Amino acid sequence: MHFIKAIYFQQRVFWAIFGIAGLFLFSFWIPVLYAITWILLILLLFAILLDTVILFSRNGINAQRILFEKFSNSDQNPVIIQIQNKYRYKVYLEIIDELPVQFQKRDFLKKTEVDSNSQTEFQYFVRPVERGEYYFGKLNLFVSNKLKLVKKRLIFDEDQMVKVYPSIIQMRKYDFLAIDKRLKQPGLKKIRRIGHTQDFEQIKEYVPGDDIRSINWKATAKQAGLMVNQFQDEKAQPVYSVIDTGRLMKMPFNSLSLLDYSINSSLAFSNVALQKKDKVGLLSFSNKIGSLLPANAKKTQLNLILHNLYNITTEFRDSDFGLLYTTVKRQLTHRSLLMLYTNFEHMNALNRQLPYLKALSKKHIVVVVLFENTELEKAIQNETYQVPELAHQIIAEDFHYEKRLIVKTLQQHGIQTVLTRPEELTVNTINKYLEIKARGIL
Repeated sequence: MHFIKAIYFQQRVFWAIFGIAGLFLFSFWIPVLYAITWILLILLLFAILLDTVILFSRNGINAQRILFEKFSNSDQNPVIIQIQNKYRYKVYLEIIDELPVQFQKRDFLKKTEVDSNSQTEFQYFVRPVERGEYYFGKLNLFVSNKLKLVKKRLIFDEDQMVKVYPSIIQMRKYDFLAIDKRLKQPGLKKIRRIGHTQDFEQIKEYVPGDDIRSINWKATAKQAGLMVNQFQDEKAQPVYSVIDTGRLMKMPFNSLSLLDYSINSSLAFSNVALQKKDKVGLLSFSNKIGSLLPANAKKTQLNLILHNLYNITTEFRDSDFGLLYTTVKRQLTHRSLLMLYTNFEHMNALNRQLPYLKALSKKHIVVVVLFENTELEKAIQNETYQVPELAHQIIAEDFHYEKRLIVKTLQQHGIQTVLTRPEELTVNTINKYLEIKARGIL
C-alpha cells in the first residue's frame, strides 16, 4: 500500500495516454493505425514499468529541513533544505514544504536537479508576525530520472516545531551598536555627554561644546590650555519596560500588532541598557498585572526578559492605570526610568489616565511611548475633490491634531514622550534612553 501511495505519474504520461486514445479513435476509420497504437501502448507501459523499477530499486535520496532553535518575530528567518543523492544518475526533484498554518501559504514549490552521488542545499525565508509555536508539516520530495515518466514521493522531517520569540535579530543589531558606542546606524543620534552625572572619570582638554561649569581651574593653571573634568554615566540605575497589553495595543500595522512592536523594542532597549551597565526589568499590565520582573543587571536577566516577553498576550480589556500606579508604588521602591509603551487616540482617553501618570512621574522618570497612525497620514496627504473623501480627510486631520495635543499635554505636566511610527519604535526609544542618560535626569 505504501508503495502504491508513493507512485505519481508525470504530466507527459497523461498526454501520451490521451494521444494513444486519439489514435485508437482514428483507427476506426484507418484500420492500419490499430496495430501501431497497440505497439505504442505496450512501449509506454514498458517504459513506465522500467522507470518505476529504476526509481524504487533502492532508496537513494536523503533530505532534511534545518531550522534555527528560535525564530525572530517580524524578521526574515532562514529555513535550510539539504538534499543528498546516492543514485548513480542525475535526479530531478520537485520539493513541496508544508509551511506552518500561520503563514497561510499553500503554493510552495521548488524544482532542482542533483547530480549523481552528490548533495545540494538551498534556503528560503519566512517572516512570522505572531509569537508562539509554529509547526512545519511534511517535507515532500518528488523524485524522477531522465525518462520523467514516474515520480517517487518521499517524506522527511514531519511535524517539526520552532518557537517564535520577540525579535532576537533586532536585539543583536542594536547590541552591536551599544558595544561599539559609535551609533552610526541611520536614525540613531550620538548625544554628547554634558557632565551632569556624578561619577568622575578623567581630566581632559576643553573642546567647544563642553560644559564650562566643569572647567578644572587647578589643572588649567598647570597646562597651556583649558582643562575640564569629564564625568561618566551613572550605572546600575533601574530601567523598566512597562507594556500596556490592553485592547488598543492589538491594532495592526504591516501585519504586526502594536503589542509585538512594543515587545520587540523592549527586548532591544533592555539589551542596550544592560550594555550600559544599568539594571533592567519588565512590567506588563491591562486590567490586571501580567509579568513583573524586578530590575537586575545580571547577564542572565536578558534571557528572563525574553521568556517573559514570549508569553505576553493582548487582553481585550481597557487597561487599568490605577492598578499600574498602585503596583509601581508598592513594588518599585527606587527611582526608576519607566518606558511605558501604550497608546492614546484622543484627549478623553488621556484625561482619564493623566492623574495616574502625573502621580508616577513624581517619583520616577516616566517616558510615554505613543504610536503615530500611519494610515491617517496617508489619508491626509491624498489629494481629493470628492465630498465623502474630503470628509474622511478632515476626520483624519482631527485625529492627527489630537495626537499632537496629547504629546503637548504630557510634556506640559513634565512627562517625557516619544511619538513614533511603529517601524521606527526601537530606534526612537533607544535615542530617548540615551538622551535621558546624557542629561543626567535619572
